Amino acid sequence: MRPSASLPRLPGRLLAPLLASVLLAAQPLGAAVASPSTDAKTEPNTKANAEAERGTPDRRIVMTIDDLPWVQLPGISTAQALPGHRRLIAAIKHAGIPVIGFVNEGKLEHDGQLQPERLAMLSDWLDAGATLGNHTYAHADLHAVGLPAYQDDILRGERQLRPLLQARGQQPHWFRHPYLRAGRSAQDKAALERFLSEHDYRIAPVTVDNSDWIWAGAYLHAADAKDAAKLKARLRREYVAYMGAKLDYYEQQSIDLLGYNLPQTWLIHANLLNADTYGDLIKMVHKRGYRFIGLDEAMRDPAYRRADAYTGPAGPSWIHRWAIGEKKPTSFFGDEPEVPAWVMKLADLESE
Repeated sequence: MRPSASLPRLPGRLLAPLLASVLLAAQPLGAAVASPSTDAKTEPNTKANAEAERGTPDRRIVMTIDDLPWVQLPGISTAQALPGHRRLIAAIKHAGIPVIGFVNEGKLEHDGQLQPERLAMLSDWLDAGATLGNHTYAHADLHAVGLPAYQDDILRGERQLRPLLQARGQQPHWFRHPYLRAGRSAQDKAALERFLSEHDYRIAPVTVDNSDWIWAGAYLHAADAKDAAKLKARLRREYVAYMGAKLDYYEQQSIDLLGYNLPQTWLIHANLLNADTYGDLIKMVHKRGYRFIGLDEAMRDPAYRRADAYTGPAGPSWIHRWAIGEKKPTSFFGDEPEVPAWVMKLADLESE
């Protein structure tokens, strides 16, 4: 994910160019980062040639949604969260595409007590056909709390999730790092991957990174504006266009780095803005020729066997992590779409 209400994320867009030219020189990444496999090097050209012959680009994408059951929990009451939650679940059912949601179990509690209504919200996701994964209990920041505390938070994050899934013949299989912060050293990253593997988890990457949390904050603030309805309509419209620009950007980044467009993994959050735009987002992606697939299918692509070289402070796209590992020039990371200034102002933020 990205940020909770208490800690805003640092986007890779702002830091990747610096890290590409400075951090790689300052840290012995070469010894820690495995080279891409032979398949990862040769497969892209094979795919690109096949696509060119067919004249039909292979565009696939995974819908992933973080901070379940609802971003603003536990800061708001369950009753306040339910209307938006129900709209999002209805939109997910109507769209009928594969989707995976990542759960923060701390949001299921109030004053340390499990709230049955919030646990039922997770059941709604399963009833809608979604897969559920672990996003830690408290949306812990690995870089802030350290590896032992982080591992504890992962295990706390499955106390309700695991039995909920087992009752349906399932188990938690995917893990996503809060803030997409995956470790400040190669040793910590390797230790975390071993820990996750021991508990039958795989890391769920993100390639289409974005700042939907900023738009969502602006959307909440717009409700108090004099022209609230008009302003919210504009936010919804321009948000969908922004997401389209992000998808176009990362498609080209993938082609520039890999030689083809890998199955993309897209991150959004369980919030009111996405509840009100989910259908339009799906239509926008379909218009670009994409089809939605499950995370298991996407992860079979050889690109995802590349090493994550990034050990900086932010949480960039995996495409940028791989590019940093290959010591791409700073120019590679340029021209990423930004949140417009008027949205930043409405969200009461100075920068992404």
